[in-house]
Amino acid sequence: MKSGIHPVYADTTVTCACGNVLDVGSTKKDIRVEICSKCHPFFTGKQKLVDSAGRIERFRKKYEKFHEQQKKAAS
Repeated sequence: MKSGIHPVYADTTVTCACGNVLDVGSTKKDIRVEICSKCHPFFTGKQKLVDSAGRIERFRKKYEKFHEQQKKAAS
């Protein structure tokens, strides 16, 4: 490896907005983040589930008139 071209890699702390503190290695000092694995919905199990059946029904209702006009034009 060439000397003098690589950044300094050191221990640093990552602080989340929720208060969680992690000790990691990085080229930056004192990193602050808004969300971490302690408060992210995917990891906490409080993930919002998408109601796909409701979305399909809303789509069909929205384009129902258009579909009826297509049928009339084809007849």
